[in-house]
Amino acid sequence: MILAKKVRLNPTEEQERQLWKSVGTARWVYNWTLSKQEESYKNDGKFISDGELRKELTQLKKTEEYSWLQDVSNNVAKQAIKDACDAYKRFFKKLANKPRFKSRKRSKPSFYNDNVKLKVKEMLVLIEKVGWVKTSEQLPINTKYVNPRVSFDGKYWYLSVGIQQKHAHNDLTDNIIGIDVGVKELAVCSNGMVFKNINKTKTVKKIEKRLRRLQRKVSRKYEMNKEGNRFVKTCNIIKLEKKIRLLHRRLMNIRTNHIHQTTNAIVKTKPSTVVMENLNVKGMMKNKHLAESVQQQCFHEFRRQMKYKCEFNGIKFIEADKWYPSSKTCSNCGQIKKYLKLSERIFRCDCGLEIDRDLNASINLAKLAN
Repeated sequence: MILAKKVRLNPTEEQERQLWKSVGTARWVYNWTLSKQEESYKNDGKFISDGELRKELTQLKKTEEYSWLQDVSNNVAKQAIKDACDAYKRFFKKLANKPRFKSRKRSKPSFYNDNVKLKVKEMLVLIEKVGWVKTSEQLPINTKYVNPRVSFDGKYWYLSVGIQQKHAHNDLTDNIIGIDVGVKELAVCSNGMVFKNINKTKTVKKIEKRLRRLQRKVSRKYEMNKEGNRFVKTCNIIKLEKKIRLLHRRLMNIRTNHIHQTTNAIVKTKPSTVVMENLNVKGMMKNKHLAESVQQQCFHEFRRQMKYKCEFNGIKFIEADKWYPSSKTCSNCGQIKKYLKLSERIFRCDCGLEIDRDLNASINLAKLAN
């Protein structure tokens, strides 16, 4: 099984400038590929292969106008073309939404580094056209690396690589765990384990309050420095926007860490099977009262982590259908309630059962494995 390993990079000023060049080139080539595909689809209704686009880009590099493309590794541009073409293929197969152009402000700064040319020494990695960069942690030496990517999270540079690892051989129990995810609690398990919603804690609320204040402050500064129809970005605005980015980064790290702790705790109980519901997140996001809370819970990331951790530990992972009425079904007699309001936190059945609705749903999910 291929598991990702992520290490922080400590580049020099010159190396960081070169990293930003690679990021900018990767973004430009990705957007160039999308525009070429859209133009071709409008004119001929045809999809251009990544091989043809690579040849065209090679000719483009030879011109004086686009000679700057040669300042970074050739593999950065090649992979950006492949990524854009793969995104279109997934869209045509209805596996993803239509690919969008990458924004300098909003898209994650990242680029590909050829896995063959990635070299590792003691606390050092060789990145193409950048040189030997110091790392904060030692990467495994003399192993095969898969899909190396360099990225920037708003504060630090990171290198992530896939490394082949053997499956863990654990002695599993006969227990089956059903997991009901929601907004009130992140996860409620059929064995009685409950994992809180981290977004309701004092720490997160305090950060969110500070974030709102800074956003209002930067908005006022933009209005103060408005010249006609355009907004002037002053040094103070740049400082405030950096603080806002760092707060967003901190919130993301807190949420991701909580999901890792939750999934690890479930896997450590060593169940034979895990059954999890697949929520209709797209439909839930249309509810203006729930949209923000649903987005903060990161259900897709929770499901992704749960799935690969079960696979790595030899646990069977079952995903229930998104329309399965786990909350409306009585876990005792099997009767289905036609109407169940979201405000009804206790499930009451004609058979006399009174139980927390989330626990009831998790028990029903666990029964699907039988």
